[in-house]
Amino acid sequence: MAEFIRIADIADIKPGSGTTVEVGGKSLAVFNVEGSYYVIDNDCVHRGGPLGAGELEGNNVSCPWHGWSYDVKTGKCINNPSACVKSYPVTIDGADINIRF
Repeated sequence: MAEFIRIADIADIKPGSGTTVEVGGKSLAVFNVEGSYYVIDNDCVHRGGPLGAGELEGNNVSCPWHGWSYDVKTGKCINNPSACVKSYPVTIDGADINIRF
């Protein structure tokens, strides 16, 4: 079973925002939704836009390139429910955001 690994500090991601981190050569988007943290793959399935740089409204992030929206809790695409990005289990340990990768 995969272990949880540290990817970010909670102080780095303000409520209602997201950021991008690189882990093991993979780009991930990390979001803070009212104090809960969610991690999904950073690349939009439409054209590869950076989801971590998108606008977060509630649980949904919009890709800054073409506006495709994703639920950051599940990775499901709002525009095309058959498309999705991978979401990762998250734990918080003190100030550390950890994921099972």
